Amino acid sequence: MALSEHESRAHEQAAWRDAIGVGALLLLLVLWEVSGLDLPLARLYGNAEGFSWRNHWLTGGMLHGGARAVALSLLAYVALSVWLSVPLLRSVSQRGRIWMLATILLCVALIPLLKQVSSTSCPWSLVEFGGEARYVPHWLLGYSDGGPGGCFPAGHASSAFGFLAGWFALRGSAPRTARWWLILTVTVGLLLGWVQMMRGAHYLSHSLWTAWICWAVTTSSFHSTRSWREKYSSGASSSL
Repeated sequence: MALSEHESRAHEQAAWRDAIGVGALLLLLVLWEVSGLDLPLARLYGNAEGFSWRNHWLTGGMLHGGARAVALSLLAYVALSVWLSVPLLRSVSQRGRIWMLATILLCVALIPLLKQVSSTSCPWSLVEFGGEARYVPHWLLGYSDGGPGGCFPAGHASSAFGFLAGWFALRGSAPRTARWWLILTVTVGLLLGWVQMMRGAHYLSHSLWTAWICWAVTTSSFHSTRSWREKYSSGASSSL
């Protein structure tokens, strides 16, 4: 069914707002990079003997392996919603749930691929923290820090930020649920990013870049697939 002029204009305005949001977040991220706070923050938790939180049961166990297990469980829940009516996602059309699942998988697959081509080493690999690398900002492309590399952006944070698709999927049919989904996703993502910084696994900017990449990818995916999601749609079921 063709969209009315009013609906088309509303969709265009939403796309512009989301694009401006992506740009504004990128600007904030650039300002963080200019601040040069990555290394000073890492020094709060590391010294010449390394990072005491690296293998701690809380940060290295519960908030690392445990958080990953929770993310996998939530991913399975989203996958189940494609075929079954489940709480939280009942108001989203089936195509919307398929899009949500595919976008989450895209985000969590993209971050490791980017890490594979990164020459940036993790903080725990720096000489001042007991490693062999020297500090080189990750935005200085083509410069090797002498370490193993493969540490940018942050993979663990994508366990949360990859689920930003839930905000987009729900905001039209269940705005209250969408807001809580966004708040929890961002809060958990930032927590996981801070934990990885405490462990020496990443600089904080690595997790912030993961958040931005997931947000940009999800925004682009949401608006580029809108016509497919709404085609033959019989409408969402009752809101929560």
